[in-house]
Amino acid sequence: MKKTFIHVLTVMILAITVSFSLLLVSNASEVKESTSEENAESKADDTEDKKAPFMETAADVKDSLGLESPSALLMELSSGKVLYEKDADSKRRPASVTKLMTMLLAFEKIDSGAIKLEDTITVSEHAASMGGSQVYLEPGEQQTVNDILKCMIVSSANDAAVAMAEFIGGTEPDFVNMMNDKAASLGMTGTHFENACGLEAEGHLMTSRDIAILSRELLLKHPSVTDYTTIWMDTITHHTVRGDSEFGLANTNKFLKKYEGANGLKTGYTSVAGFSMSATATRNGTTLIAVVMGSKTKDIRYKDAATLLDYGFNNCRPYSDDNVLSDNISDDNILKEGKEILVVNGTKNNVSVNAEKSFKTVLLGEEAAEDITKKLELVDNEAPIKKGEIVAKVIYEQGGNEIGSVNIIASEDVSEQKYKNILQKLINNFINIY
Repeated sequence: MKKTFIHVLTVMILAITVSFSLLLVSNASEVKESTSEENAESKADDTEDKKAPFMETAADVKDSLGLESPSALLMELSSGKVLYEKDADSKRRPASVTKLMTMLLAFEKIDSGAIKLEDTITVSEHAASMGGSQVYLEPGEQQTVNDILKCMIVSSANDAAVAMAEFIGGTEPDFVNMMNDKAASLGMTGTHFENACGLEAEGHLMTSRDIAILSRELLLKHPSVTDYTTIWMDTITHHTVRGDSEFGLANTNKFLKKYEGANGLKTGYTSVAGFSMSATATRNGTTLIAVVMGSKTKDIRYKDAATLLDYGFNNCRPYSDDNVLSDNISDDNILKEGKEILVVNGTKNNVSVNAEKSFKTVLLGEEAAEDITKKLELVDNEAPIKKGEIVAKVIYEQGGNEIGSVNIIASEDVSEQKYKNILQKLINNFINIY
């Protein structure tokens, strides 16, 4: 009887051991699927990377630049000119590159004064529950907008991104609506967001072209973003019921140390999406945006980004026109003396104008500055005209194709001509004649 009992007990112990082992394997598999980008970056390519079931297409072949990433695009910042592309309009999972839109909406609020860097964000249970890459924010924990930005941008923290989304939008779904509205307004036709951080979700997709458009908007309108994207290491302090504790932040974008002039902008990784990034770099006053999506490994991602940027810097030359209203615009609507534009039905015949900005683009290969022409196009030169209003624009063309334009704005007010003004003019003219 005693032997039988021992035998049964042994069998039970073995069964429990096997069950527990299976549970550990199952949990390990689940954890692996939500591996953070930062952890993925530190793993060897011959382990995690080769197992990544990223989305492959017919474009997963080398192109003329030898790119291995299935989708890529190179854009010059100031002009938005596309210098190179490969399957740039295929919709793919962007992973944490999603955070570029969360960053854009946050910087819009900051730069408009709607929120301040010193404002306090209280972390919700929903934000704290985000998996993947995180800084382990706790429900009820309070952090400044500045520190949440650092967590989101430097460490690619999903919990920080959702905390920011809720602070701006009230709820994450409401913020996601804002994201999609902004994408539509920027012409990002291949983009749809389902969340604020980039965790895998059905229908959460972007294209390389859209990522470049978004990156350009962020850099042009909010250049201070590079103050965050170039942070290599930093710390925050967790404030919880257990007390304060310091937490280290390390930049997930190792490209910053691999490429001369690199200054951003965002990396992304999940086992489904593969490795993606928007890599930005500045040399000799020219900034380029290189987007790669769906790379098999992080090394391929960095290599392809470097190849794109090298191609751009080696083949493009900056072109700048600081004298937009120069004499080589052949149009009678511009009076050469003083740069004035004729006014219709105004108390003055002309309105003084100036260019809103200089015109900048890049020339590729054998393209020459002499190939660029410009012409004036009226927008609204009918009185009343307010100072700062756009009255015309100068359109730049190359080879018969428009490559950009600069708004021409009024430097003064011009009132609408009323009946009494006309009568006064007639009287003045009559007096001058006689």
